[in-house]
Amino acid sequence: MGWNTISGMDVDHPLWHGIEDNAHFYFVHSYYCEPADSSQVAAVCDYGQPFCASVIQDNLFATQFHPEKSHTAGLQLLKNFVEWNV
Repeated sequence: MGWNTISGMDVDHPLWHGIEDNAHFYFVHSYYCEPADSSQVAAVCDYGQPFCASVIQDNLFATQFHPEKSHTAGLQLLKNFVEWNV
């Protein structure tokens, strides 16, 4: 829990525009998902071991971290979400 960086945002997706690799995001809990299809992983975090921090599938996008608590990078992600033309 707390601040940590996410990386692996290799997916060219509008929600990542303007957000640098290794940007800091705020995590509020310690659980995470493990998608059966690794192509759905949109970002990873390392907290002693790498884990899925974000998933994407078609028009669905989910994060383990809390964008609304994540300062500049979180605000950019929320801005991208509002402007996302699905």
